Amino acid sequence: MRRLAVLIALAVLAIAAGTVAEYPGAVDITWQGWEIDTSVGVLVAATALLALGLWLGLSVIAAAARVPGRFRRNRRERRRRLGELALTRGMIALAAGDRAAARRQANRAEVLLGATPLALMLAAQAAQLDGDEDAARQRYTALLDARDGAFLGLRGLIGQALRAGDGERALQLAERARALRPDAGWAFETLLALETRAGRWEEARATLAAGAKHRLLPPALAEHRRGAILYELSLAAERDGDKRQAQSLAASAARLLPDIAAPAVHRARLLIHEDRRRAARRAVEEAWRRTPHPDLARLWGELGGALPALELVTWFEKLAAQNPDSPESAIAIAEAALAAQLWGEARRHLTRAMEAAPGAASRRVYLLMARVEDSEYPGEGRAREWFDRALAAPPEPAYACIRCGGESIEWRALCVHCGSFDTLARRAPTLAASPAAAAALPDIAEAALLPVPDGLASAGQSAR
Repeated sequence: MRRLAVLIALAVLAIAAGTVAEYPGAVDITWQGWEIDTSVGVLVAATALLALGLWLGLSVIAAAARVPGRFRRNRRERRRRLGELALTRGMIALAAGDRAAARRQANRAEVLLGATPLALMLAAQAAQLDGDEDAARQRYTALLDARDGAFLGLRGLIGQALRAGDGERALQLAERARALRPDAGWAFETLLALETRAGRWEEARATLAAGAKHRLLPPALAEHRRGAILYELSLAAERDGDKRQAQSLAASAARLLPDIAAPAVHRARLLIHEDRRRAARRAVEEAWRRTPHPDLARLWGELGGALPALELVTWFEKLAAQNPDSPESAIAIAEAALAAQLWGEARRHLTRAMEAAPGAASRRVYLLMARVEDSEYPGEGRAREWFDRALAAPPEPAYACIRCGGESIEWRALCVHCGSFDTLARRAPTLAASPAAAAALPDIAEAALLPVPDGLASAGQSAR
């Protein structure tokens, strides 16, 4: 495009020069006593030279005027490049754990770039690596005034509050972070973790609903966590004396937690307390169809406790019919048959339980078989073989945390060891995750990136 413009200009000049040469003329100029007598060509040439001189002069003046601004821009660009280089080197030093280099590069980045979010973040993390929490807190607080850095500042301050054991301060900051970025998964997980650990179940319920609305976690996981919260709310309502509300919440929790027997057991006991035994039986049968559990069997035995021993066998057969293929169904009938001294019936159902889990039957099955042999053939030593098998068999499945590997006798929404929310699963203790294995698992909540001291977890337990 530029070449075309030059060619057009040259063509116009050539045409103008040809016209002047073809039609020469004289020009007479009189001004203030001065008289100029020349030709048209000379006048045109003189005018062109004057215009060129003016243009050159103005160009020199403009270039001189632009020198200070250009110098400042070049200086700023150079400082920016050096500052970005300091940021890069500081991040590398942080990753390598080089405290001195990280602090040096962070200071250099702050001098070159000023109080920019990245420079402040690097300085804060370098100060933390160096053990200077006060300097880190100053940088994180300064980030709160930056539009693009407020969220990073809140995250850093939350981490400091948790390390200091100030759960209330961390919770307040997490609420601000959630309000600032309602669609941020980290803010949602952090706030939910802190609210559950503090026993603020109603607030956790609202937070979970908002997170599910923004699709910050899979629908199935959201429903499971909602069931865990409802179970804890049911326990709280029972403690407050609101049995009707407790029963309603327990029913909802049992529906949302099909893999956990605790809500169903809690609901059935509340129904028994209201003398609604038929409804309690239906609740136990419904739960048995989903997840057979020894606690449900014991509760079923309490519901039929007034029956004679022989009739209790039929009573447990009714329960087992809800899930006939489960080993727990066979064990429940075997225990009732053992109590009724029906040795053959007990042996038959225990054999079924062992066949349902070949090579993996729990210790309880072998101990029950030993009781059958010792009761039917006392003093003959026939129980010894089953006692020996029991010693080598895996223990009864228990609830274990998939995060820390800690075991719990009963299921609760929070792990009593690490305070993690909704991480207990029923499994054989020998298969439970060890702390080392749990460290390799993906975090249930990104809040785990910020260490939570034991004091906060215990505070959450006491709050409940």
